[in-house]
This record gives sequence, C-alpha cells and structure tokens, in this order.
Amino acid sequence: MSAQALVVVPTHNERGNLPALVTGLMKHDGVRLMVVDDQSPDGTGALADALAVEHPGRIQVMHRTGPRGLGRSYIEGMTWAIREPVDLICQMDADLSHDPEQLPRLIAASAQADVVIGSRYIPGGAIVNWPKRRQLLSRFANIYIRGVTRLDARDCTSGFRCWRREAIAGLPFERFTSDGYCFLVEMLFVASRRGCRIAEVPITFVERRVGESKISKSVLFESAIIPWRLIANPETARKAPPRAQ
Repeated sequence: MSAQALVVVPTHNERGNLPALVTGLMKHDGVRLMVVDDQSPDGTGALADALAVEHPGRIQVMHRTGPRGLGRSYIEGMTWAIREPVDLICQMDADLSHDPEQLPRLIAASAQADVVIGSRYIPGGAIVNWPKRRQLLSRFANIYIRGVTRLDARDCTSGFRCWRREAIAGLPFERFTSDGYCFLVEMLFVASRRGCRIAEVPITFVERRVGESKISKSVLFESAIIPWRLIANPETARKAPPRAQ
C-alpha cells in the first residue's frame, strides 16, 4: 500500500451507501477519494462535502453539471485525477458492491500490470445476492464482448479497476463514443489495443443493499451495439500522432 492511489467514484443518489464506502476506503493509508456527483437529488453531493471536511486532504468532491452519465462522470473525474501527484487511479462503484477491503489486492497487482480488474469470473471470484437471471445475463454479456472484441479479460464489464496513472493519461477520452456501462468496455478495449498489460484478481461482488440499480433497457441495447462499433472504428484505439512543438 505504499503507492499513492486516488479512487474515482461516480455517484447518483448514493447517500445511503457513501458513508460506509468512505469508512472502508479511509482505513487504507495512501488512498484518497474523488467523489464525482452527478446532480444527485437525494443530497449525495452535500453529504460528500461534509465527509470531505471530516477527512481533510483525502476526499475531494466534483459537482458535475450538464448531461448526466457514467461515462461523462468518469471522463471528468479522471481528467482531473491525472493532474494529481498519484501513482495509481482506481475506479469502483459507490453502492458497496465493490468491497473497499479488497482494494489493496488490486493495488498490489498493479506492480506487474497497467490495469488490474477486480474480476468475478476467474477462480476465486464470486457473486453474492444476484438472481440467476442477472448472473446469466452478465456472463453472456462478457462472452459476447470477448467474442466480438477479442479481449482476453474474463470480466470486461467489471467497474472495479486499478490503473497506472500513465495508462489512464494515454487514453483518448475525447474520441470515446459510449457513455453508460459500455464506457467500461471501451476503456478496456482501447487500453488493450494500445498495448497495456491487463491483469485480473478475484473479488466477491455483492449486490447493492441500498438504492436502485442503474441498469435499464437502453443500457442493455447500448451494450449490444458498442462492441461492434469499437472494432469498426479502429481510430479510437490508435495512438494520436505527436503534437508539433
């Protein structure tokens, strides 16, 4: 845990989960938190501000305006994060489905990889409290994504990740086309095409206990289209030419 890590967490109506998430993360030395609140009507942003006062220098809050979306939140949060003096930039959900206690394992594995995925679908990984239908849908989605994109990772849709700062800084966010949960797939696809070393460590994923899932029919439709769009537009993954001095 010697490496300085900044965890970027998008939030929308996560007031009931945020205190427990903060408590879990603040137990780890060398870990900071960036809350990117997407105009939560339940007061999540104000609560995040109060928690930042309780943990000075370790929690910062971004209050987004404009169109909502997971991808937009991550782009703004990570664009800010790469300007910070940190070695690692992590992603995780705010709903406690990703256990903060498991974060050190991802951080440790980053010594040998550019991006580490907290994976449900490698030996040792598990899912708790998901109905069978949801588990089958998730497994099928990963098989489908791997089949189309040729990604090697077993859990392409996991939102629990740890990146080396330079790997995040090399992603062309201005070219990204997806927004919802497909943004996670696009990040991984582009990183893979750019030669990033991808590793996975097993995690136990637990279904949220407070609040409602953000999965919708539009998210599922986008999930079916985006893999084909990615392989049809290789420019997104191609490195930009050097800028003229």
